[in-house]
Amino acid sequence: MPIIIPQNLPAAEALNQENIFVMYEGRACTQDIRPLQILIVNLMPTKIATETQLARMLANTPLQVQLTLLHMGTHESSHVPEEHLAAFYQTFDQICDRRFDGMIITGAPVEQMEYEQVDYWPEICQLMEYSKTHVYSTLHICWGAQAALYYHYGIPKYPLSQKLFGIFEHHLTRPQNPLVRGFDELFYAPHSRYTEIRREDVDRCSALRTLAESDEAGLFLLSTDSGRQVFVCGHLEYDKETLQNEYLRDKAKGLGTAVPANYYRGDDPNGPILFRWRSHANLLFSNWLNYYVYQDTPYDLKTLAVETKNLPQAHMEKN
Repeated sequence: MPIIIPQNLPAAEALNQENIFVMYEGRACTQDIRPLQILIVNLMPTKIATETQLARMLANTPLQVQLTLLHMGTHESSHVPEEHLAAFYQTFDQICDRRFDGMIITGAPVEQMEYEQVDYWPEICQLMEYSKTHVYSTLHICWGAQAALYYHYGIPKYPLSQKLFGIFEHHLTRPQNPLVRGFDELFYAPHSRYTEIRREDVDRCSALRTLAESDEAGLFLLSTDSGRQVFVCGHLEYDKETLQNEYLRDKAKGLGTAVPANYYRGDDPNGPILFRWRSHANLLFSNWLNYYVYQDTPYDLKTLAVETKNLPQAHMEKN
């Protein structure tokens, strides 16, 4: 099934060239099917690249998905044309009365700042509170995951001695969880961050479960038992060249960023990129959409209830 996007969204051309099934809004409204309503809160400066990456992930399922893009109304974006935001994005004030099957909160290049120093922090807090009553399941990525863990559970972040940057091996800690159904016991995922969440803090929180982690990169995938909140500490949605573009950008700025680990063959930046996280990226997003959005979200979103402690049968792990 396709992903439903506006006719002129830049992602449409890229997805069509990759032979990914897209459907434009005009055609979708003629079908007697309710698509999953997914809200993407795009905090990345490279908004067009990020929306394309996430659209690619969400399109690779048998489910019909309709995207709504959101940017921070309290923050002035300097890396994306104003006309792009006006044409394709909304602000919280415009969607605050709507309900969504799922929401994705992206990463943001602000992890070295205290949360309260981020100019749009009050708006993010408003969104995360809104998610409790107006969104069935929320998937948080990188800084979005750190921010949500801090807001919902008071879990702090810690600065790293140097930027964690590259592709790292991970292992499953709860292989029976539906979010990692189909995963290999060992898998690779990109990381790009200056801060971390620590396992001991998560283990003290009875509401959270660690699903996957890395000996080198630390925590990777967390969830509540119900799957109403999911936290991804890395960037499985990244394209093949994303880390290379970031490395070249940092190098041009004289930041001294190391070559991304395990990314180029032989760790040689002149060599080919080893693209080895794509299949697990597709699995994670399709599992989230299927098991934690589609299977249990109500057909009429007006009946969406606040999360309870009762676990739907589809979400139970096999012990």
